[in-house]
Amino acid sequence: MQLFSTEPAEPAARRLRVRKMDFPFKEAEVPRWWFHGNPTITHLANGLNLLFPPGERFFIRSVKHYVDQLDDPALVARVKAFFGQEGRHGHEHERANRILREQGYDIDTFLGIYERVAFGVLEPLFPPVLRLSTTVACEHFTATLAKRALTNRFLDGAHPLMQQLLRWHAAEEIEHKSVAFDVLQEVDPRYWVRVAGLAIATSQLLGWWMVGAAMLMAQEDLGREEKAQHARAAEAARVEHEAEERLTLFREAILDYLRRDFHPDDHDDYALAREYLESVGAPV
Repeated sequence: MQLFSTEPAEPAARRLRVRKMDFPFKEAEVPRWWFHGNPTITHLANGLNLLFPPGERFFIRSVKHYVDQLDDPALVARVKAFFGQEGRHGHEHERANRILREQGYDIDTFLGIYERVAFGVLEPLFPPVLRLSTTVACEHFTATLAKRALTNRFLDGAHPLMQQLLRWHAAEEIEHKSVAFDVLQEVDPRYWVRVAGLAIATSQLLGWWMVGAAMLMAQEDLGREEKAQHARAAEAARVEHEAEERLTLFREAILDYLRRDFHPDDHDDYALAREYLESVGAPV
């Protein structure tokens, strides 16, 4: 693990570290159904994982557009570390996604359509400020998912290497959850801009996520009844581990975000991220 740090101008809780994680994907034997031994749960996770590398690059582009307009040196330092963390996330998820190809899944057809439509067609249609506000809303969703990943036992049912990848990613999402928001507040704090980004982010994230998961599930050689059995088992595992339903989690996150005085730091879960990173020997 290599470590890079920001300038220490921010309070300790908000300082960012860019950690170069080299997960041993080549050596690990990740099973086809790596999450609770269940294809439904596995492909819900895989469907989201597929979105990360192109999505992280979009987040970086959206924030980078405004770097030269920022006057606060501490915020600029956090932004640069944000770029580093998001870049590492995309790199590691691309490495993990190669496992799907090796297992025989066709992911490139979906990824080609996703990148062409979301970033080739839709991204240029929106002005930079809406691209930034979309990033802000996506960061809120990922931070919400990250907190759940670090506070309930559902991830205990994942292959150990995938657990490490997702929990490391979750911890760093919490670390940088307020960066894009603070940039938006500095360049355009209008409420409607923030809410417009939320509408775009909700439709795009949930839409592409579900399409990706369905695409992977359709490639399983399973009959209708077998798929129904796996879906019931997935629901039972969720209930057993007290994991919230995906739509319930998003609904709560949306209602929180719609408060006019919302700020990501309203939820002080930085210690949660720090505790996890310390537990795996990552510098904080």
